[in-house]
Amino acid sequence: MGMFDQIKGAMQMRSEAKRIEAEVKKIAVEYTNGGITVVAKGDMTIERISVLPEAYEEVIKGKPARFETMLFNVVNGALKKAREATQEMMLKQIQASGGLFGK
Repeated sequence: MGMFDQIKGAMQMRSEAKRIEAEVKKIAVEYTNGGITVVAKGDMTIERISVLPEAYEEVIKGKPARFETMLFNVVNGALKKAREATQEMMLKQIQASGGLFGK
């Protein structure tokens, strides 16, 4: 393989990586528990957190640590779900393109 072919191959790989990155950013998953909902994206960022009034009851009862633990668990649950969705999408992309190194 000549130098031109190597450069061409590298450019194709970079283009494919950018395309996959754009697809990853489109992934959004929701995780809900105890009146707290978190939406996490495929790039491991949090898009939204919403809290129903019932979730604040722990804080009102003087137990803010319990609320914090619930929030912590829901955020981690959403990120885990986003990671799994991202891995699944990337595996499908790799399989569709004929494997890691092409066909």
